[in-house]
Amino acid sequence: MEQEVKKPWLSLYPEEIPHEINFEERTLQSYLKQAAEEHPSKTAISFLGKKLTFEEVYDQSLKLANYLKTLGVEKGDRVSIMLPNCPQAVISYYGVLFSGGIVVQTNPLYMERELEYQLNDSDSEIIITLDILYPRVSKVKALTKLKNIIVTGIKDYLPFPKNMIYPFVQKKQYGIVVKVEHSGENHLFTEAIKESEAQTIDIPIDPKEDLALLQYTGGTTGFPKGVMLTHLNLVSNTMMCVKWMYRCKRAQEKVIGILPFFHVYGMTAVMNLSIMQAFEMILLPKFDPETTLKTIHKEKPTLFPGAPTIYIALLNHPNIEKYDLSSVDSCISGSAALPVEVQEQFERVTGGKLVEGYGLSEASPVTHANFLWDERVTGSIGIPWPNTESIVLSMETGDMAPIGEIGEIAVRGPQIMKGYWNRKEETEAVLRDGWLLTGDLGYMDERGYFYVVDRKKDMIIAGGFNIYPREIEEVLYEHEQIQEVVVAGVPDPYRGETVKAYIVKKKGATLTEEELDQYARKHLAAYKAPKLYEFREELPKTAVGKILRRALVEEEKEKIAK
Repeated sequence: MEQEVKKPWLSLYPEEIPHEINFEERTLQSYLKQAAEEHPSKTAISFLGKKLTFEEVYDQSLKLANYLKTLGVEKGDRVSIMLPNCPQAVISYYGVLFSGGIVVQTNPLYMERELEYQLNDSDSEIIITLDILYPRVSKVKALTKLKNIIVTGIKDYLPFPKNMIYPFVQKKQYGIVVKVEHSGENHLFTEAIKESEAQTIDIPIDPKEDLALLQYTGGTTGFPKGVMLTHLNLVSNTMMCVKWMYRCKRAQEKVIGILPFFHVYGMTAVMNLSIMQAFEMILLPKFDPETTLKTIHKEKPTLFPGAPTIYIALLNHPNIEKYDLSSVDSCISGSAALPVEVQEQFERVTGGKLVEGYGLSEASPVTHANFLWDERVTGSIGIPWPNTESIVLSMETGDMAPIGEIGEIAVRGPQIMKGYWNRKEETEAVLRDGWLLTGDLGYMDERGYFYVVDRKKDMIIAGGFNIYPREIEEVLYEHEQIQEVVVAGVPDPYRGETVKAYIVKKKGATLTEEELDQYARKHLAAYKAPKLYEFREELPKTAVGKILRRALVEEEKEKIAK
């Protein structure tokens, strides 16, 4: 794999974006200290009416770090954070880093089995979680190495009188009110902050070698793996983001934080970017289209990192015209392919720019993106970011594929992980000579633009033909009555696999299978057109809005097994 990498994409860079960035070897948390020193009274977090300044976030992060030290946290210890987007999630993240610990991002949607697995795999002895999740955590505690549970509630960071009303709302929503006493192995977040001093902790950290984060990958196949990301991995990727969004002014932008921070894209493109650049974060604990539209209308965010399903849900909201979304200037869409129709419609509604980017947890996560204010190519994931190399490997020879040939995309750069936590074989399978094999199939054109045709494992082989679900999805998304679609290969006794499309229709749509079949055959070669269609009210998704194609395939296998 040590072949010379040509970088035709560099000639496309506008003069404002450097080809190479000289990264400072700094810790992630040093940027919070800097923001607090330079902009102490500026709003760092806006949360459902509550505002916190950079100085407050910094002080509370230090207080939490000191509290963690009293609980025995040493350099390199893993601390799990199981929280939605709220001020406590930011304070906990930086608090763990100030204490010398390693953050283990934990999905609040995890059920007991998944939680038990991740706590044991990471050897976490402390978890910071939400009151309504406490029963779930306490059930698995005896099966793990957990020694301490720090509990907080959404109400803890709500302004008066919302903080008084919220417990009643929570009881109505979840049918649960949890009261946790601050004693023994149970700790209240608010008490931890009150009891501690905001003292700096001097812990020598090597940004290049020391881990900041264990980011568990989805686990749609097999068990989730802990991606080991260093301080420099995350700092370099955030700095690349800063340079790519060169028109964004330090300490002047507002970022809406809908993408969950326990997902690596939300963590980098919202939280770490905002701290590094002293931007204001407008946080929402969960995605609700109406609340999001109201928040944009009222708070006027300028940056809106998101996922296609988020933009689709907003565009299809019946009351979208009531809201002013014109403050939104820049959006980079990640986590899944961005349909062209969605891109164009969202730009018409907001007047801002929406472009597709590409990345994966193992790359902190971003490696490619389209330009926001310069030339972009529809249907392409864009070009590699500064300091990032990318090649396509032939599926037959494993060597570099010729321009235009489909193969596996590989990437190399300072944002690439150290490896998978305690998984030497899996690490060696995807990391070779510094190159990360992404598992995505695609090609590069002569100018250096990259295109993803599909996940290696999602490619459908039907009747001897290689079929790429993404190509079919793009065609179906252009149908005016379709809101969401995912295409998967399902077992077929004759063809091996056959193409099935799962469709969510727009409200009031009258589309039938026959009409859809005629439409597909008009725009696709016969072997690519879906043989099966299923209309659904909704599609299964991850917390960040990525449609779970594999879950649908498993459903089909279970049906056959019965």
